[in-house]
Amino acid sequence: MSIAAIVIIVAAVAVVGAAAWYVGLRRRHTEDLRSRYGTEYSRAVNELGSQRRAEHELERREERVEALEIRPLAPEQRTRFTQEWRNVQSLFVDDPGGAISRADGLVEEVMKVRGYPVSDFDQRAADLSVHHARVVENYRAAREIAERHRRGAASTEELRRAMVHYRELFQDLLEEREQPVERAVDRPVEREVPSRRVAESPNDGRPVTRIDKDVRP
Repeated sequence: MSIAAIVIIVAAVAVVGAAAWYVGLRRRHTEDLRSRYGTEYSRAVNELGSQRRAEHELERREERVEALEIRPLAPEQRTRFTQEWRNVQSLFVDDPGGAISRADGLVEEVMKVRGYPVSDFDQRAADLSVHHARVVENYRAAREIAERHRRGAASTEELRRAMVHYRELFQDLLEEREQPVERAVDRPVEREVPSRRVAESPNDGRPVTRIDKDVRP
């Protein structure tokens, strides 16, 4: 076999090897994004029409959020917000609609204090999806119910469900999830509110503030 033939064979093997490496790398990247974003990954694919565009969008979100100055709540801020949330839940008994409006505003305030831009809802939800993918779809659902309530088109049961969604996001925001951790992604909440629910502790072992009042219509 001539030297030229050997060179061609070696080059071909190198090209095939490089292509296989790249395909494997992209596959692992896709699996990582699916694991971290869960239903948000599927939503992006459906909205943008292709897996490649969806992954580019999720990568763009990560770059944007990485550039933000997201900060944890100080202990006194966490205590204040927790008490305000208890007041909101107490209000739900007598004024479900008013409680939903205040819950929406309280979640927005916590986001603002933590450093998230809040001027545009769609951008706000996209930013949240980077570290709070587990609850961002529920947040969209809660906001949609709140908007329908303003038009007088939401039932008490829908308001109760929105309150559960807001509470899930509120509890998530109290935790410092802006560290690169992998966790399971829940499907949108469609369950009754459990009695005296206690949030799970994060991986670093620090206690999570307890929100101990049920939501009742």
